[in-house]
Amino acid sequence: MIILFILGLGIGALAVIFTLQNTEIITVAFFGYKFTGSLSTVVTLSILSGILISLLMVFPESLKNYFRYNKLKKTNRKLEEELKKQKELTVFAKEVPPTPQDIKKIEDGVIEEHIL
Repeated sequence: MIILFILGLGIGALAVIFTLQNTEIITVAFFGYKFTGSLSTVVTLSILSGILISLLMVFPESLKNYFRYNKLKKTNRKLEEELKKQKELTVFAKEVPPTPQDIKKIEDGVIEEHIL
């Protein structure tokens, strides 16, 4: 965590140095529009627009993975419940052969202690 903080401070310091050293006024033409500003402002806006475009490209896949993850968690919970029921049936069947009513109770999630 401290490494990321130090890395962030270093990048911030480099950004400040870049801004202070590139104060020349330039004009940028884009689709017939002309924008005038300092070189550091234009470069910073270019970088920020690139970051925004990258995030917009990654967002749909991230959203799809989020929903897939939630679906897999739900499926995993169901499978764990089914495994638990199967283990209970196995342990119960080793002691006493289960009746159809006992099997139904276990499948419904009703667990009762079997007294010999």
